[in-house]
Amino acid sequence: MVKGIIAFAAIAILSMGTANAQKYAYVNSEYILENIPEYKTAQQTLDNLSLTWQKEIEDKYAIIDKLYKAYQAEQVLLTEEMKKRRQDEITSKEKDVKDLQKQRFGYDGDLFKKKQEVVKPIQDKIYNAVKKMATDQSYAVIFDKSSDLIMLYTNPKYDKSNDILLAMGYKPAQAATKEAKGSAPSGTTTPRTPTRENKDADQPKK
Repeated sequence: MVKGIIAFAAIAILSMGTANAQKYAYVNSEYILENIPEYKTAQQTLDNLSLTWQKEIEDKYAIIDKLYKAYQAEQVLLTEEMKKRRQDEITSKEKDVKDLQKQRFGYDGDLFKKKQEVVKPIQDKIYNAVKKMATDQSYAVIFDKSSDLIMLYTNPKYDKSNDILLAMGYKPAQAATKEAKGSAPSGTTTPRTPTRENKDADQPKK
Protein backbone atom coordinates (compact mmCIF):
# COMPACT_ATOMS: atom_id res chain seq x y z
CA MET A 1 0.00 0.00 0.00
CA VAL A 2 2.77 2.39 0.97
CA LYS A 3 4.62 1.50 -2.19
CA GLY A 4 1.66 2.51 -4.27
CA ILE A 5 1.20 5.71 -2.30
CA ILE A 6 4.82 6.74 -2.76
CA ALA A 7 4.70 5.83 -6.43
CA PHE A 8 1.61 8.01 -6.73
CA ALA A 9 3.43 10.83 -4.96
CA ALA A 10 6.30 10.53 -7.38
CA ILE A 11 3.99 10.71 -10.37
CA ALA A 12 2.08 13.61 -8.87
CA ILE A 13 5.23 15.59 -8.21
CA LEU A 14 6.51 14.76 -11.69
CA SER A 15 3.36 16.17 -13.19
CA MET A 16 3.88 19.49 -11.42
CA GLY A 17 6.31 20.56 -14.08
CA THR A 18 9.27 19.66 -16.17
CA ALA A 19 11.59 22.37 -14.83
CA ASN A 20 12.70 20.15 -11.96
CA ALA A 21 12.63 16.90 -13.89
CA GLN A 22 16.36 16.39 -13.46
CA LYS A 23 16.41 15.93 -9.69
CA TYR A 24 15.76 12.48 -8.28
CA ALA A 25 15.98 10.63 -4.98
CA TYR A 26 14.67 7.44 -3.46
CA VAL A 27 13.39 6.09 -0.17
CA ASN A 28 12.88 2.61 1.22
CA SER A 29 9.34 2.47 2.57
CA GLU A 30 9.93 -0.87 4.29
CA TYR A 31 12.91 0.58 6.14
CA ILE A 32 10.85 3.64 7.10
CA LEU A 33 8.03 1.47 8.45
CA GLU A 34 10.47 -0.68 10.43
CA ASN A 35 11.62 2.44 12.23
CA ILE A 36 8.15 3.64 13.21
CA PRO A 37 7.10 2.17 16.61
CA GLU A 38 3.40 2.73 15.86
CA TYR A 39 3.71 0.53 12.79
CA LYS A 40 5.23 -2.32 14.82
CA THR A 41 2.38 -1.99 17.32
CA ALA A 42 -0.18 -1.98 14.52
CA GLN A 43 1.42 -5.00 12.90
CA GLN A 44 1.40 -6.88 16.21
CA THR A 45 -2.28 -6.03 16.64
CA LEU A 46 -3.03 -7.44 13.19
CA ASP A 47 -0.99 -10.58 13.86
CA ASN A 48 -2.81 -11.20 17.15
CA LEU A 49 -6.20 -10.71 15.54
CA SER A 50 -5.28 -13.01 12.69
CA LEU A 51 -4.21 -15.78 15.08
CA THR A 52 -7.35 -15.35 17.21
CA TRP A 53 -9.67 -15.50 14.22
CA GLN A 54 -7.79 -18.42 12.67
CA LYS A 55 -8.18 -20.39 15.91
CA GLU A 56 -11.88 -19.48 16.00
CA ILE A 57 -12.29 -21.01 12.55
CA GLU A 58 -10.19 -24.08 13.32
CA ASP A 59 -12.27 -24.76 16.46
CA LYS A 60 -15.45 -24.68 14.41
CA TYR A 61 -13.97 -27.06 11.84
CA ALA A 62 -12.97 -29.38 14.69
CA ILE A 63 -16.57 -29.46 15.90
CA ILE A 64 -17.77 -30.26 12.39
CA ASP A 65 -15.22 -33.03 12.13
CA LYS A 66 -16.50 -34.59 15.34
CA LEU A 67 -20.09 -34.37 14.11
CA TYR A 68 -19.16 -36.03 10.83
CA LYS A 69 -17.22 -38.85 12.48
CA ALA A 70 -20.07 -39.45 14.93
CA TYR A 71 -22.53 -39.55 12.02
CA GLN A 72 -20.39 -42.08 10.16
CA ALA A 73 -20.17 -44.30 13.23
CA GLU A 74 -23.88 -44.15 14.01
CA GLN A 75 -25.56 -43.93 10.61
CA VAL A 76 -26.37 -47.65 10.44
CA LEU A 77 -28.55 -47.14 13.53
CA LEU A 78 -30.33 -44.03 12.24
CA THR A 79 -33.59 -43.75 10.36
CA GLU A 80 -33.59 -41.95 7.03
CA GLU A 81 -35.17 -38.93 8.70
CA MET A 82 -32.51 -38.87 11.41
CA LYS A 83 -29.77 -39.24 8.81
CA LYS A 84 -31.08 -36.28 6.86
CA ARG A 85 -31.33 -34.16 10.02
CA ARG A 86 -27.72 -34.97 10.96
CA GLN A 87 -26.49 -34.32 7.40
CA ASP A 88 -28.33 -30.99 7.28
CA GLU A 89 -26.76 -29.99 10.60
CA ILE A 90 -23.25 -30.72 9.30
CA THR A 91 -23.90 -28.94 6.01
CA SER A 92 -25.27 -25.89 7.81
CA LYS A 93 -22.26 -25.66 10.13
CA GLU A 94 -19.88 -26.03 7.20
CA LYS A 95 -21.60 -23.13 5.45
CA ASP A 96 -21.46 -21.02 8.61
CA VAL A 97 -17.74 -21.54 9.09
CA LYS A 98 -16.99 -20.81 5.44
CA ASP A 99 -18.99 -17.60 5.72
CA LEU A 100 -17.07 -16.71 8.87
CA GLN A 101 -13.76 -17.40 7.12
CA LYS A 102 -14.75 -15.06 4.31
CA GLN A 103 -15.92 -12.43 6.79
CA ARG A 104 -12.61 -12.52 8.68
CA PHE A 105 -10.06 -12.97 5.89
CA GLY A 106 -11.87 -12.28 2.63
CA TYR A 107 -11.48 -9.24 0.43
CA ASP A 108 -12.74 -6.23 2.36
CA GLY A 109 -13.12 -8.51 5.39
CA ASP A 110 -12.51 -7.78 9.06
CA LEU A 111 -8.72 -8.13 8.84
CA PHE A 112 -8.54 -5.82 5.84
CA LYS A 113 -10.71 -3.23 7.58
CA LYS A 114 -8.61 -3.42 10.73
CA LYS A 115 -5.47 -2.95 8.67
CA GLN A 116 -6.98 0.13 7.10
CA GLU A 117 -7.83 1.42 10.56
CA VAL A 118 -4.40 0.97 12.17
CA VAL A 119 -1.97 1.18 9.24
CA LYS A 120 -3.45 3.73 6.86
CA PRO A 121 -2.83 6.71 9.20
CA ILE A 122 0.86 5.76 9.25
CA GLN A 123 0.92 5.41 5.46
CA ASP A 124 -0.70 8.83 5.15
CA LYS A 125 2.03 10.35 7.34
CA ILE A 126 4.74 8.85 5.15
CA TYR A 127 3.00 10.03 2.00
CA ASN A 128 2.70 13.57 3.36
CA ALA A 129 6.36 13.63 4.43
CA VAL A 130 7.51 12.40 1.00
CA LYS A 131 5.31 14.89 -0.77
CA LYS A 132 6.54 17.77 1.39
CA MET A 133 10.19 16.84 0.82
CA ALA A 134 9.65 16.57 -2.92
CA THR A 135 7.95 19.95 -3.00
CA ASP A 136 10.30 21.80 -0.64
CA GLN A 137 13.48 20.43 -2.21
CA SER A 138 12.25 20.41 -5.81
CA TYR A 139 12.55 16.69 -6.45
CA ALA A 140 10.90 15.65 -9.69
CA VAL A 141 10.64 12.01 -8.64
CA ILE A 142 11.18 10.09 -5.41
CA PHE A 143 11.34 6.36 -6.06
CA ASP A 144 10.52 3.65 -3.55
CA LYS A 145 13.37 1.15 -3.42
CA SER A 146 11.20 -1.48 -1.71
CA SER A 147 8.62 -1.41 -4.50
CA ASP A 148 8.56 -3.67 -7.54
CA LEU A 149 10.57 -1.07 -9.39
CA ILE A 150 14.00 -2.52 -10.15
CA MET A 151 16.95 -0.34 -9.20
CA LEU A 152 20.10 -2.15 -10.26
CA TYR A 153 22.35 0.26 -8.38
CA THR A 154 21.55 2.89 -5.78
CA ASN A 155 23.97 5.35 -4.28
CA PRO A 156 23.13 5.76 -0.55
CA LYS A 157 23.83 9.46 -1.06
CA TYR A 158 20.44 9.77 -2.68
CA ASP A 159 18.58 7.67 -0.13
CA LYS A 160 16.22 10.03 1.73
CA SER A 161 14.67 7.41 4.02
CA ASN A 162 16.32 8.80 7.14
CA ASP A 163 15.33 12.33 6.16
CA ILE A 164 11.71 11.21 5.93
CA LEU A 165 11.92 9.56 9.36
CA LEU A 166 13.45 12.67 10.91
CA ALA A 167 10.83 14.87 9.24
CA MET A 168 8.15 12.66 10.80
CA GLY A 169 9.76 12.97 14.23
CA TYR A 170 11.36 9.51 14.38
CA LYS A 171 14.98 8.67 15.01
CA PRO A 172 16.41 6.19 12.47
CA ALA A 173 17.64 3.13 14.35
CA GLN A 174 19.13 1.07 11.55
CA ALA A 175 21.29 3.51 9.64
CA ALA A 176 24.25 1.13 9.43
CA THR A 177 22.08 -1.68 8.12
CA LYS A 178 20.49 0.61 5.57
CA GLU A 179 23.85 1.81 4.32
CA ALA A 180 25.00 -1.78 3.95
CA LYS A 181 21.97 -2.52 1.82
CA GLY A 182 22.27 0.66 -0.13
CA SER A 183 24.36 -0.55 -3.04
CA ALA A 184 22.89 -4.02 -3.40
CA PRO A 185 20.76 -4.87 -6.42
CA SER A 186 17.11 -4.96 -5.46
CA GLY A 187 15.97 -7.70 -7.85
CA THR A 188 16.42 -9.34 -11.22
CA THR A 189 12.96 -9.33 -12.74
CA THR A 190 11.87 -7.14 -15.63
CA PRO A 191 11.57 -3.47 -14.64
CA ARG A 192 8.12 -1.92 -14.88
CA THR A 193 9.49 1.44 -15.83
CA PRO A 194 11.58 2.29 -18.86
CA THR A 195 15.29 1.65 -18.56
CA ARG A 196 15.94 5.30 -19.26
CA GLU A 197 14.20 6.29 -16.00
CA ASN A 198 16.27 3.82 -13.99
CA LYS A 199 19.46 5.18 -15.40
CA ASP A 200 18.38 8.71 -14.57
CA ALA A 201 17.52 7.69 -11.02
CA ASP A 202 20.96 6.20 -10.46
CA GLN A 203 22.81 9.16 -11.90
CA PRO A 204 20.97 12.38 -11.07
CA LYS A 205 21.79 15.23 -13.35
CA LYS A 206 23.10 18.38 -11.71
